[in-house]
Amino acid sequence: MRDGSTVLIGGFGTSGIPAELIDGLIAQGARDLTVVNNNAGNGDHGLAALLAVGQVRKVICSFPRQVDSHVFDALYRSGRVELELVPQGNLAERLRAAGAGIGAFFCPTAYGTELARGKETREIDGRHYVLEYPIHGDVALIKAERGDRWGNLTYRMSARNFGPVMATAARTTIATVHEVCELGALDPEAIVTPGIHVQRVVQVARVATRAGGFKA
Repeated sequence: MRDGSTVLIGGFGTSGIPAELIDGLIAQGARDLTVVNNNAGNGDHGLAALLAVGQVRKVICSFPRQVDSHVFDALYRSGRVELELVPQGNLAERLRAAGAGIGAFFCPTAYGTELARGKETREIDGRHYVLEYPIHGDVALIKAERGDRWGNLTYRMSARNFGPVMATAARTTIATVHEVCELGALDPEAIVTPGIHVQRVVQVARVATRAGGFKA
């Protein structure tokens, strides 16, 4: 990870956040980062902790404000972090386009709004569209459920969210898993992210919750 990198971080709210990798990024110390996530941090942990230590220059996300997004809110209001607001469907498609090698695409979302200001528009078959460009990442940090040493991954329910598209959109993908399987143990039909998109797999333990269960 280098200063100025664009980092794609999986997760939807607190579901599927690769917390251990974010902690590692904080310890590593890269600065001036552009972070891409669905949200802009919750509470004081995970992405919010990364923002709090001043390593992030810009956030690209769909939902920058929640009840507990006080870290981002304070930084944005004081001009210490930039924001690029992207509708959620556009965010997913811009990431998918990066992985698929698509140079740009026209989308009707946001036409006629502030989010389309300064962007090329076009009328196609009587409908208005906005030109959107892919979001490429230098590194993707994602959370999976199971994986093998080749990087083939499966996910757990809604923790899957942006992980698969981010893995394809980054030059280097680092994934946490709770279980490392022997090669061939994963059913090929159940693999969501093929190992060709993953360069590092890190096994992490499940975290017990106060209710006596385990955190996904």
